[in-house]
Amino acid sequence: MEEVSNKQIILKNYVSGFPKESDMELKINSIKLKVAENSNSVLVKNIYLSCDPYMRPRMTKTEGSYTESFTPGSLIVGLGVAKVVDSAHPNFKKDDLVWGMTGWEEYSIITAPETLFKIHNTDVPLSYYTGILGMPGITAYGGFYELCSPKKGETVYVSAASGAVGQLVGQFAKLCGCYVVGSAGSKEKVELLKNKFGFDDAFNYKEEQDLTAALKRYFPDGIDIYFENVGGKMLDAVLLNMRIHGRIAVCGLISQYNLEQNEGVHNLFCLISKRLRMQGFLAFDYYPLYQKFVDMVTPHIKEGKVKYVEDIAEGIESAPGALVGLFSGRNVGKQLVRVAHE
Repeated sequence: MEEVSNKQIILKNYVSGFPKESDMELKINSIKLKVAENSNSVLVKNIYLSCDPYMRPRMTKTEGSYTESFTPGSLIVGLGVAKVVDSAHPNFKKDDLVWGMTGWEEYSIITAPETLFKIHNTDVPLSYYTGILGMPGITAYGGFYELCSPKKGETVYVSAASGAVGQLVGQFAKLCGCYVVGSAGSKEKVELLKNKFGFDDAFNYKEEQDLTAALKRYFPDGIDIYFENVGGKMLDAVLLNMRIHGRIAVCGLISQYNLEQNEGVHNLFCLISKRLRMQGFLAFDYYPLYQKFVDMVTPHIKEGKVKYVEDIAEGIESAPGALVGLFSGRNVGKQLVRVAHE
């Protein structure tokens, strides 16, 4: 039975404030390339690992969240793309390609493989299954189409618009015939929104002294749909600029994840006065619609109507730096790590 070395990324301690690369460490163990018969487990070789903002709260001891905290001294887990090396599960066989939850390591034993999605379409980049055809894609699809019910001609604002989810929401809004503006944190990202993703306009929020006035400038008649990725002061400014019966899909609050004390939101009365609907959601709420989503988006990808930008770090050793970089805006597009070549 072949045994190989297995590089792993371990969380050293719970994190307070902004995460640092030194909060994680590389360890090398060994693993047998065989799963126990009758275990129903699957052994995979990880090809790509996904770096996602939701992982930051898991690095802190939290109660009552939808995901459990990581355990200091233990392996970090996240979404990834992998190839099956050995299987004791009837639905998976050697060389199957899959995406889903896996370990931050070179090889992982998946004890609940029914949570994995099989990859059938390989004429798009495999890395897309960490992004546009993976969790960020179904997040954008569910949150925008299903939750916000967009109509042609409506105005749409997307914060953190160049990220893994935001870049898709903006393009979906254009497919619906909406007017869409996005914000991002650098000149390069603003240009990307306008010139590659087809946003009608975009701005660098770091250059705006008054976010309420900035949004009024871009949406003189108000915002129908806000896709929320940021929270804090941005949400407060948006609430003042929403139109009557507007919809807010709360996908993430990245401005709050590294704060010891979360910021309050002061303009919630707008929910009443403007009759707004503001709703949080999780990607896996929409996993039952995954095939419907793939059938919708794949032709657009192949025709070049929906574009996707990735930021790929090389080697599992680069994973801690890639994850930490999310919170300073270092990445341009979807951040992922290539662990092995396809």
